[in-house]
Amino acid sequence: MMINSKYFYLFFLFIFLLEKANSFDLKGNYIQGGLVFGKLEKKAKVFLDDKKIPVDEFGNFLFGFNRKHKPQSIIKVLYESGETTKKVINVNTRKYKIQRINNLDKKKVTPPKSYYDRIKVETALIKKSKKTFYNYPYYKVGFIMPVEGIITGVYGSQRILNGIAKRPHYGIDIANKEGTEIVSPSDGVIVLAEKDLFFSGGTIIISHGLGLTSSLLHLSEIFVAVGDKVEIGEKIGRVGSTGRSTGPHLDWRMDIRGIRIDPQLLINQ
Repeated sequence: MMINSKYFYLFFLFIFLLEKANSFDLKGNYIQGGLVFGKLEKKAKVFLDDKKIPVDEFGNFLFGFNRKHKPQSIIKVLYESGETTKKVINVNTRKYKIQRINNLDKKKVTPPKSYYDRIKVETALIKKSKKTFYNYPYYKVGFIMPVEGIITGVYGSQRILNGIAKRPHYGIDIANKEGTEIVSPSDGVIVLAEKDLFFSGGTIIISHGLGLTSSLLHLSEIFVAVGDKVEIGEKIGRVGSTGRSTGPHLDWRMDIRGIRIDPQLLINQ
């Protein structure tokens, strides 16, 4: 009986270890605008709705849900052995506010044609900066608010500018006095630092690794340069009202490989 019990125990231990080796962990916000953190137990390829997701050498991966993401997604993990694991993810829907902003400079709401070339160049620069890829999970240290203040704008709200319906707002607006210091919301590398972009004015973009970025807009001063490594809480600039802005505030936005996510969810989790 002792021998049989021993083999019985070893058999179930083997099954347990096999299942664990083929498992993966997911943590985050399963909601439109949410970000999910993943971790593999062994080397594999990961797909979300058949789209491949980058995985670092430690098995970390990230994916997010856009403002109008469908109610369900499927994550698939393909192991080197050929085995496949699938999981259905239910994504909670959200209702978004309507925000009306008046007294904006008319050329900022509907730019004259003379600004089109400038805007096109700046848009391309921003997209290129966000695609700068670091295969390291700087985001693992967590996230903090880059500045204290009053929340005057939230993620996903439909914006009506001078009575004209525009694209939704994809960040959170934090109002504070001009010149208030701004800190890095997490560890990362500076991939863009521009003092005067047409829409966003003084702008910093930080890569937090694996395609996750923070954009900090409307700054009056910038203390960092492209290529600088920054740590969570490090001073990087000051609050301003540059670009398309009606008063001193910080607009903090986050993207995960082209998907706009809600920064406030990372603070509240």
